[in-house]
Amino acid sequence: MQTGARNLITDVAGLRVGNAQDTTIKTGTTVLVGEAPFTCGVSVMGGAPGTRETDLLAPDKTVQQVDALTLSGGSAFGLDASSGVADALRSAGRGFAVGDQNIPIVPGAILFDLLNGGNKDWAENPYKRLGAEALTTAFDDFTLGSFGAGTGATLATHKGGLGSASMILPSGHTVGALVAVNALGDASPDGQHFWAAPWEVGDEFGNLGLLPCAPTGLPNTKLSSHNTTIAIVATDADLTQAQCMRMATAAHDGMARALVPSHTPMDGDLIFGVSTNAKPLETEVADTLWLGHAAATCLARAIARGVWHARPAAGDTVPCFRP
Repeated sequence: MQTGARNLITDVAGLRVGNAQDTTIKTGTTVLVGEAPFTCGVSVMGGAPGTRETDLLAPDKTVQQVDALTLSGGSAFGLDASSGVADALRSAGRGFAVGDQNIPIVPGAILFDLLNGGNKDWAENPYKRLGAEALTTAFDDFTLGSFGAGTGATLATHKGGLGSASMILPSGHTVGALVAVNALGDASPDGQHFWAAPWEVGDEFGNLGLLPCAPTGLPNTKLSSHNTTIAIVATDADLTQAQCMRMATAAHDGMARALVPSHTPMDGDLIFGVSTNAKPLETEVADTLWLGHAAATCLARAIARGVWHARPAAGDTVPCFRP
C-alpha cells in the first residue's frame, strides 16, 4: 500500500487543514478548506449527531459544493465554529453567490468533550473564535494527536485525538482521511494493540503487531453521553455529490474496524465525503468501489494514528496510549 508524501488528508492536492485549541478549556476546532469550493456529501450512522448544514449536502439539494468543513469539540456550542470560518471566508470574497452577496457554505459536526477535566466556565462561547483561528493556520502540514478537534477527545480507557492518513490507488487517485476520535468505545482491546493493526502501513502507529487472539466478553466503553467520532474522507477523483456520500458511507467500515463498539446510540458518528474533482474516473463502477475501500482503510489507520499521537496534559481524566 502506497501512502501520499505526507500521509495526511492534504495529500489530496488543493486541500488544507488548520487547527486551533484552548488548553485551559481542553477543546479545539479543526478546519478543512479548499483552494476552491469542493463537492461534499455526508453519511451519519451514529445515534446522537450534532451538525450544521448537513441537510444541504443531500444529492437532491441545490448547492453541490462547499467552501470549508469544521470538526469541533464543544457539543452544541461547537457548532458556532463554522460561523467564525464563514465570517473569515466572506471577508476574503469566498462563498455561494446570491446577487451581490457571497454566502460561504461551511457545514460542521461536533463531538462531546465537556466532561474531560477542562474549565468550561466560559463567559462567551469560544468556538466562533476557534473556528476563525483554525482557518488562519490552514496549511498542507498539520500536527496529529492532541490538537484541534482532538484536543479534549477521549476513549473508554485512553485519550483520543486528531488523526489523518492517505493512500494512492493504482488508478492514480489519492484518498485521505481526517478524524477526531472521541468514541464511546475504544481503539484497543488491551492497551497494547490496535484494532486497526491489520491495515497499518509501516510503523505509522507503533507497529505493535496483531492481536494474539480474539478478545472475549464485552468491549470497554464509557457508558455516558460524552462521545462521538467525526471524520472527513477526501479524494481528487471526480465524484458527484451522490458518489461522495457513497464513499463516506463505505468509510464507516473503517470506523467499525478501528473502534469497538462504534455507531452506538450515544455516538454521533458522522463522515463527510469530499471530492476536489481534479482527476476523471477511468471506469466508474470499479473506481468508485476502490475509492470506498481506500476511504475505509485510510480512516481505520487515521483513527489509530490520532490515538497514538495523543499527549498528556494537566487535568486529564484518562491516560494516553503512549505515556
